[in-house]
Amino acid sequence: MGSGAHRRTLGMTAIAGLLMFGVPALAEDEDSPALAAAMKNVPTTLDKGLQASEQSGKPISAKFEVEDGKLQLSIYTMKPGDFTEVIVAPDSGSVKSAEKITDTDDLKAATSQKAAMDKTTSSLAAVTEQTTREAAGSRAISIFPELRDGHPVAVVTLLRDDKFTKVLKKLD
Repeated sequence: MGSGAHRRTLGMTAIAGLLMFGVPALAEDEDSPALAAAMKNVPTTLDKGLQASEQSGKPISAKFEVEDGKLQLSIYTMKPGDFTEVIVAPDSGSVKSAEKITDTDDLKAATSQKAAMDKTTSSLAAVTEQTTREAAGSRAISIFPELRDGHPVAVVTLLRDDKFTKVLKKLD
């Protein structure tokens, strides 16, 4: 499907969601009420998902998201010259699929995340685990590395009592 048709389909899906439920059908925002509701009884943690994705390469970002009305854990991984999106089942923590990233915007994001991860001394799983330990009662929803002033940092989104908080963690 061409990008114009894809955008029209997404727009129609969002409008249909507004008409049917009063909220967008695409709950892609990482701080959406739909995501908070979907996370209520999920046994898989972000750090466990990151560990499961390691069979496809080094994890460079991860997020729980609602895609087509279903919760999933999406993790980008890298191997030399290659990026993969790994989908982990939130209920079991097992890898459901792993596909090479080919979309231009996704490749741009993965390349930026790789640049930050190339300068790290910590794994995303370890940083996620440490962050949730420090914020007792919270669970990690996403982790995205980036470079700030030449130093790698991770933006970790936490969820506690249906409220989202972003925490910045050093990766070097």
